[in-house]
Amino acid sequence: MNYLNMQDEKVLPVVVELNTLLSDYNLYYQKLRTFHWNILGKNFFDLHEKFENMYNEAKLKVDEIAERILTLRHHPVSKFSDYLKISSLSEGSVMTTDGEMVDELLNDHKTMLSQMRQVLNKAEDAGDEGTIDLIGAYIRELEKSSWMLNAWSKSTSDHLLKVASKS
Repeated sequence: MNYLNMQDEKVLPVVVELNTLLSDYNLYYQKLRTFHWNILGKNFFDLHEKFENMYNEAKLKVDEIAERILTLRHHPVSKFSDYLKISSLSEGSVMTTDGEMVDELLNDHKTMLSQMRQVLNKAEDAGDEGTIDLIGAYIRELEKSSWMLNAWSKSTSDHLLKVASKS
């Protein structure tokens, strides 16, 4: 029974891209946990809490992406060894400064946003409105999170110099 009213040959490329995004989110989730556990220094309280919030959000997305793949009548990748092969992200390092952690997450966001756009392209080709809606919301949320991390990484003196040079 085809309750989706979509052709499987058009859905399969969506599933492939969703499995890549699922792999990315699993590595991202674990990296956030690694950073949460290993943050040190003056920014400990802020980033420890921020990373926890971020990994909790990522955990929900992992489940939603896997369930979307199942809704499309396919199976999600579920082995961590496969995530490592499929994902464009790398594992997080324990020996990283707070600034390096934020920079690495911003780079991961760039990669994940690119993958989300790949999913959208395939979903549009398949007429898959459910996936388009899901991923559109993810893009908006990740862009906002990127803005916040980027703002954290800036110094206020840099901002004041920029504002002063415009006046």
